Amino acid sequence: MRYFLSIFFSLVCLASSAQENYLLVGTYDSPKSEGIYVYKFNSTNGSAKELSHIKTSNPSFLTVSPDQRFVYAVNENADSTGKGGGISSFSFNKKDGILKQLNQRSSEGNNPCYISIDNTGKWLAAGNYSSGNLVVYQVLSDGYIGTLSDSMQYSGKGYNETRQKGPHVHTTVFTPDGKFLAVTDLGLDKLMIYPFDNKNGKLNRANCYNVYSMPGTGPRHIAFHPSGKFLYIINELSSLIDVFELYKGKLQPIQTETSMPSDYSGPAGSADIHVSPDGKFLYASNRAESNSIAIFSIDKKKGILKLVGHQSTLGKTPRNFNFDPTGNYLLVGNQNSDEIVIFKRNLMTGLLTDTGNRIAVGKPVCIKWIKAN
Repeated sequence: MRYFLSIFFSLVCLASSAQENYLLVGTYDSPKSEGIYVYKFNSTNGSAKELSHIKTSNPSFLTVSPDQRFVYAVNENADSTGKGGGISSFSFNKKDGILKQLNQRSSEGNNPCYISIDNTGKWLAAGNYSSGNLVVYQVLSDGYIGTLSDSMQYSGKGYNETRQKGPHVHTTVFTPDGKFLAVTDLGLDKLMIYPFDNKNGKLNRANCYNVYSMPGTGPRHIAFHPSGKFLYIINELSSLIDVFELYKGKLQPIQTETSMPSDYSGPAGSADIHVSPDGKFLYASNRAESNSIAIFSIDKKKGILKLVGHQSTLGKTPRNFNFDPTGNYLLVGNQNSDEIVIFKRNLMTGLLTDTGNRIAVGKPVCIKWIKAN
């Protein structure tokens, strides 16, 4: 009997540990925060426990290497030289959840706000919002950031005289297959897709494919459908979502929807966008006075969105949000109320329910995951 009880409790422990993963949170500097925070998140009950944090200046966006051994952060800073931003690298210890800084490079611009790593783990791309330029850096085998392999400076202005006086690179994200780098410029109302050579880290400028947004809309973040057939753009200045179908190597616009509630009359200010892991639903965060998450179902054959509803984020200024690795929970970083709200996700309807669980952390602006096993 004792033997069987031992096996039973071992299986229970294994099942429990399999439901725990590492949650990483990037923040803005504030009296309540000073860097990147690491938590153990339990996907059985939606609870989180802080394990560690490491001090680094304004790590407002993070990316994790494909082998999950390293973490990279922008340091969203600026100075009068126009090159005040930084990019930092960290090793991550899966045994204790500890980050250790490796090195830092200049972002070659001001206020870098996005960073991503390609699927080979050898190249980083980061975009500088204020100076309107991007950089690509080599990643060394030990996780350190190596030499600059490419850069791009944009020029021009957009329709909105207040927010679009110049270029504002907002995302630099590699496509899932790693063959292209997609760049949104909020200031130029433009999405640029560059063929990317992962042997030398160079962008193919001659064959760049441009997608123009409606003037004054301000494209911010993008999301790929798991099928690879559809692309979604959230526009910050208009709170519109643009839907594209990939057809014969080109992006064809098929739909535009607002992410704001129909009864909302305040200013626009959308932020983030994600497709659920099962490809059935799309979620978008709205800031300004809305403080909500828009929920849409997705026609998996056509990519078309249909509004399901809106969920209050139960806080102020939702920036980045993300699903836990099981897809059962959605975590929202409410920047100006200094906490992350944890919602349970209905896998059938897409709707969100407040779990009552919170993570108190100052100015949370980015949520990433590392699997424990």
